[in-house]
Amino acid sequence: MARVRKSPAAGGPVGAASAATPLQIPIPFATPATPATPATPVGPEGPPTAATPATAASQRLWFCIYLPNLPLEACGAGKNALAVVEDQQGVHRVRLVNAAAGEAGVMAGQSANAALALLPDLQLEERDTLREQQVLESLAAWLEQFSSFVSIAGNNVLLLEVAGSLRLFGGLPSLRQQVSAGLEQQGFAASLAIAPTPLSATWLARGGRRACIRAPENLVSMLRPLPLHCLDWPAAISEALVGVGANNVGDCLRLPRQGFARRFGVKRLLELDRALGRLPDPRASWRAPERFCADYEMTEEQSDQGLLLAACRELLESHEQFLLVRQLGTQRINFSFFHLKAPATKLALGCTQADRSAKRWSDLLNIRFERLSLPEPVIAVRLQGGHTQALQTSSGHLSFSGRGQTTQRHSMTQLAERLAARLGMQSVNGVTSLAEHRPQHAWCSRNLLSTKVSEALSFVRRGLKRPLWMLPEPTLLHVEQGYPLHLGRLTLVDGPERLETGWWDDDGIARDYYTAVNPRGMRLWVFRNRNPSAAWYLHGLFG
Repeated sequence: MARVRKSPAAGGPVGAASAATPLQIPIPFATPATPATPATPVGPEGPPTAATPATAASQRLWFCIYLPNLPLEACGAGKNALAVVEDQQGVHRVRLVNAAAGEAGVMAGQSANAALALLPDLQLEERDTLREQQVLESLAAWLEQFSSFVSIAGNNVLLLEVAGSLRLFGGLPSLRQQVSAGLEQQGFAASLAIAPTPLSATWLARGGRRACIRAPENLVSMLRPLPLHCLDWPAAISEALVGVGANNVGDCLRLPRQGFARRFGVKRLLELDRALGRLPDPRASWRAPERFCADYEMTEEQSDQGLLLAACRELLESHEQFLLVRQLGTQRINFSFFHLKAPATKLALGCTQADRSAKRWSDLLNIRFERLSLPEPVIAVRLQGGHTQALQTSSGHLSFSGRGQTTQRHSMTQLAERLAARLGMQSVNGVTSLAEHRPQHAWCSRNLLSTKVSEALSFVRRGLKRPLWMLPEPTLLHVEQGYPLHLGRLTLVDGPERLETGWWDDDGIARDYYTAVNPRGMRLWVFRNRNPSAAWYLHGLFG
């Protein structure tokens, strides 16, 4: 699974700089006299000749989603009083509480014992950073429907580049509303901000400013009032800045650059420049794994079939969304039902054609669940998607005959899938033709769920030259006056079709095949060997 890689810093903290080797920081801050217009960069070599950073920054628009309550939300929603605790110097202290615990007086920073003294029924959850990362990645995968560039910028920050998505989603207000409504529906309280640079959007979101800045020249005026905690700098640096009277971003911008770099480090200076769009700020794009795998953990052991099916349907809906974003489908999925004292129960489902519909998979699961025997109650369910493939689409037909053909094809597909779900995937097979002239080698049995129905039934549709019913071995026919007999004298109506092949192995043939009709109207497929004996054989019957 892909992880975000942090961009390397362009410098580290500097303790002291000698007069012989002065720091070269060629891009100055905007002066207080002109807060809305960045000053012209001037360095040892003079003004740069490239395009101004403001022009480059205006080509992108960053949407930041800040999740301050992610450790609490990752534990799941509930009405009971809940607090997330983490170890701080050997003492478990409360980090976040939900509304029910807050009303009882439990606050962040309290020890776990003090919180339990206030509220004995308080549910304590140890902070799980791995679970938080999984939730963050799940949200990042969901956000890929709004942007082709999603970045995980921290343990509770997501960034989207949305400049190219505005027309698709009806403009910036509509896009923002859709993202906000989706997050709220999933139970996340998020702070949203939009700005031309990723750092400025992140700082505004951390500050709780629901800002929407599209022009880079407005960045300075919007960032100045932000307090230092929005920058997420180390506590020692923030305390040192407060000690010199710098309480917000605007105060930092007014400090001399050389002195700021010597005392607080070049890295912090570069962050300010990147936030204002004076330096590029490349970000790593996060990509969801191409094969779906998700778990549903029960709060307690569960044997109720209805509840288990509901959990499976929720996983199937996530699977459908995963495939929808990528315009992919799959022919197989696998469920695993985990037990406390028994090995996991496996359940595999297959489709004759690649699909992503949660309803289609759910219908097959309902049929299979009727025969599923669970040795013990279930504590967790896992859904793993199979190999994905691009969905094959075709144009619809306006004629009634065309719609009838489509309906018939889908009914055959559904019949094969339902039979496989009820009898087992190994019990349903089709017939497909092979590139071989010898009739006994020109077809084979094939699992319908490993290929398309149209391919697996291709042999059947070639019944004009090959009979539907082939005998395992040719049957010798009696001959009367040179004509073969089978329930009467046969009349040859078509042929011959000469087959002379297989000379390279031990099963070569040299035959002339005919279509014959007997007095009862049966159409037969007969042949005569091309040798002096000239015997006749019956090899198949047409329907």
